[in-house]
Amino acid sequence: MAVWSLSPGIRSCCLLNDGITETWRFPSTCFSTCNNNTKRGSKTLRVTSALQSYYRLSKIRASKTSTELKEEVSTRSSQVDDLKKVTTSHSFRTKSGALVKVKVEKKRDKYSIMVYVSSLELSGCDDDDKSSSLVMVWGVYRSDSSCFLPLDFESSSQDTQTHTTETPFVKSSSSESKLGLEFDGKESPFYLSFRLKNPNNGLEMLTHRDTNFCVPVGFTAGRPLPLGLSSGPDDDNSWNFAFFSRNAKSVVLCLYDDTTTDKPALELDLDPYINRTGDVWHASVEKTWEFVRYGYRCLSEEEAEDIVLDPYARVIEKFLGSLFKSPSFDWGRDVSPNIPLEKLNVYRLNVKGFTQHKSSKLPTNIAGTFTGVAEKVNHLKTLGTNAVLLEPMFSFSEQNGPYFPFHFFSPMDMYGPPNSMKEMVKRLHSEGVEVLLEVVFTHTADSGALNGIDDSCYYLDSKSYLNCNFPVLQELILESLRYWVTEFHVDGFCFINASSLLRGVHGEHLSRPPLVESISFDPLLAGRKLIADCWDPHDVKMIPKEVRFPHWKRWAEVNTRYCRNVRNFVRGRGLLSDLATRICGSGDVFTDGRGPAFSFNYVSRNSGLSLVDLVSFSGPEVASELSWNCGEEGATNKSTVLQTRLKQIRNFLFIQYVSLGVPVLNMGDECGVSTRGLTSRKPFDWNMLASAFGVQITQFISFMTSVRARRSDVFQRRNFLKPENIVWYANDQTTPKWEDPGSKFLALEIKAEREEETTASLVEPTEPKNNDLFIGFNASDQPESVILPSLPDGSKWRRLVDTALPFPGFFSVEGETVVAEEEEEEMNQPVMYEMKPYSCTLFETINATT
Repeated sequence: MAVWSLSPGIRSCCLLNDGITETWRFPSTCFSTCNNNTKRGSKTLRVTSALQSYYRLSKIRASKTSTELKEEVSTRSSQVDDLKKVTTSHSFRTKSGALVKVKVEKKRDKYSIMVYVSSLELSGCDDDDKSSSLVMVWGVYRSDSSCFLPLDFESSSQDTQTHTTETPFVKSSSSESKLGLEFDGKESPFYLSFRLKNPNNGLEMLTHRDTNFCVPVGFTAGRPLPLGLSSGPDDDNSWNFAFFSRNAKSVVLCLYDDTTTDKPALELDLDPYINRTGDVWHASVEKTWEFVRYGYRCLSEEEAEDIVLDPYARVIEKFLGSLFKSPSFDWGRDVSPNIPLEKLNVYRLNVKGFTQHKSSKLPTNIAGTFTGVAEKVNHLKTLGTNAVLLEPMFSFSEQNGPYFPFHFFSPMDMYGPPNSMKEMVKRLHSEGVEVLLEVVFTHTADSGALNGIDDSCYYLDSKSYLNCNFPVLQELILESLRYWVTEFHVDGFCFINASSLLRGVHGEHLSRPPLVESISFDPLLAGRKLIADCWDPHDVKMIPKEVRFPHWKRWAEVNTRYCRNVRNFVRGRGLLSDLATRICGSGDVFTDGRGPAFSFNYVSRNSGLSLVDLVSFSGPEVASELSWNCGEEGATNKSTVLQTRLKQIRNFLFIQYVSLGVPVLNMGDECGVSTRGLTSRKPFDWNMLASAFGVQITQFISFMTSVRARRSDVFQRRNFLKPENIVWYANDQTTPKWEDPGSKFLALEIKAEREEETTASLVEPTEPKNNDLFIGFNASDQPESVILPSLPDGSKWRRLVDTALPFPGFFSVEGETVVAEEEEEEMNQPVMYEMKPYSCTLFETINATT
């Protein structure tokens, strides 16, 4: 294995009785140098190096007498005393109880190593002979502890086969022997590995673990926390590497000095005694080397020896951790809009697909990036959007897609550098738009990611499901979330496949999962929105699971029941009771201390049929989508089918925006993006916004978001509507047949709460909120004559929406007053209104004098 080095060699000196009897060096495979000068027999050994060229160095033979070196040491002693010294000490025990101490001290560009041995019980020699009989058999290594680097000097004590050297100790006191070595600092880092030997009887002494004594030189043991890359013990002068792997038999730290090479420049085989604490392997390396990337090689019987990415790396480059920090970013006066849950209007988008299409008219270096999203903020505001939900943008496998990440701390590089994401967040915040991230912590890509580090700890099974509640992985997830909040100022997270967060370390269901609880009470995540989405990307049918999610009154949920019940009703197959429950905020799910604001309501999502496809395809291959093609499969020119489809799209959107909870609009649904019945999505075609469909649907969505804001006392509530303020009707003002599958009409009257009531619900009215509402839903293929509730004198009903009317008349800000045919003869005559097939209506009371 190739070994990297930055200097001509390591000079080593054996100190005997405060003198040096030999001088030697050991070469590495190649060195970076421009000059090497030695004077045989002189008092100096000078090595000059520079990082300019590589060549194999020939042998150097030089020696100094003890007298000459004593003079040299004497003249330099005062200078050495003034130098800053960095000292590291290590202690070992032999099986016989002997104490072995090793002190590594850095002086300028050299390392002085002193080995002290005490309390030895050497057999076969007298007391006076014990210390003189003790020798140290030593060698040095970097990447492989079983393969020493060759030593290149003239000495009969060197074993040229094993590259080890025998050096005798000297007696420093009655109970202690010592030995000293000095190495050129430019050859570090490396390990000094040794064992003790009695040459009289060949007896060797190892550590209490039956291993060689091992001491790092040029780097230190480091510390086990924090995991990942951090500053070393001396702050900015060194890197600290900390890496979890319980079952790895050994871990090799791989350092790269060039971003273009795939081979490490230096590999350090971390010693399990010095560089391991518990299940964490760690080391601190000086920053004097020009390393740029790093990774780890985990060696075990079951796992491959591929170099793996540090899970905690903050910046990655070519699937390895970068040793450089992200460029600084000026957040200025950035402040989160901090919008209450109940007031959110969410737009889900894919960063690349949103502006990738040439119709976005953005430069090629901006299209499909974070910057592209920021450039289209005006479109988001036109829709009334105040929060974007970004599909997963952690670094992911392009082969598997964004829902299969391989890293949790860095944005996907195809979307732009990290600072461009920060600029996007800052721009959206300035426009009053929050940024929410879909995150995937329950599984990873099939390769890379945490694979090969410690699969039995990190993973549950072969489907790449992560063991989320395993303590180390739990902390990794928490650190990731904190990082995105502190470094990128994101406003919340939507957890994909959230039901898997409830699995224990053995796959069992947990009613109180520690990860979910920790996220709920983490101080750095306080105030951030937490949303559970139980859709599993591994599920080919793409049917979200329904689970009772523990929430601690902090977690909202993507409401899958809402989607299924609304789809069923609109296609004429649902129960009235289900629709009523969803419209009023899904009390069957959120009456557990939360409220309707914790329900994220969607009709279509990126993992299934688009909105226009829900009304265009209903073949057996999309049966799980609960769609209806309105009479003909796929594309058609039949006007009746097209009109029905248009009404159904309006109906879906209308129900979504009059329902209590948070409406979630999917990218492209506002302009009719179709995938022709496929469940994968196309890039957003901006030209479609100018189509007749795009114009009217975009305006309708904008209108509905304005109605929600104006009537926030009804549609943007933290709490449920009071039962006494809701009256349900069938078409003839009788009680609806809640459980009759044949009943396809439902209406409700919502009586406005008085001012003292709205104050208690923390509503900030933008205008008087004393107007009642009447909402009707007709999923039948027949018209329904609806009797509007009677009103007191001086009040009338005005129609705001009728999805069966032609554009632009099917919605109106001012509304159109509706009156009884015989009103001129009798003031309190009931008002009859005919609702067309497949239509929805919204009425509001007004004072007759306005």
